[in-house]
Amino acid sequence: MAFSGRIKQLVKKYGKVAVGVHISVSCASVAGLYVAINNNVDVEAVFRRFGISPGVAVGGEASPAPAPGPAASDEALRDAALPPRPSDVLQEGPERPPRNRTMELVASSGGALTLALLCNKALLPVRVPITIALTPPIARALSRWRLVKS
Repeated sequence: MAFSGRIKQLVKKYGKVAVGVHISVSCASVAGLYVAINNNVDVEAVFRRFGISPGVAVGGEASPAPAPGPAASDEALRDAALPPRPSDVLQEGPERPPRNRTMELVASSGGALTLALLCNKALLPVRVPITIALTPPIARALSRWRLVKS
């Protein structure tokens, strides 16, 4: 059955429970992303590790993630999407610390919550299968406790 057909069947069969489960999964996703971003986790690197392109550049245009090759290093992947900043080129001395694009995006996009919501939107293809998998057992548990009609 097609993916959209499975979603329609799920909503038709479980109704409010399916919507509640999806909203709960979304809230948990936003909360987890917000905590990760506030704790300075490089979300773009995590997305790239799982093969998801965040598609956001500092200039506002979409930038595809570079395809990692067998000899590609993490630093080369991180710096390949953007040209070097003038301050980086002029900086001399010891090795500069690695760039954290997540913190740059937080500063440019208006905050950690905004970036968490954008990342949550990008993770929709991950959240929908989780909703489809969790809805039937949750609906059975709720009907067992007589909180919803089966």
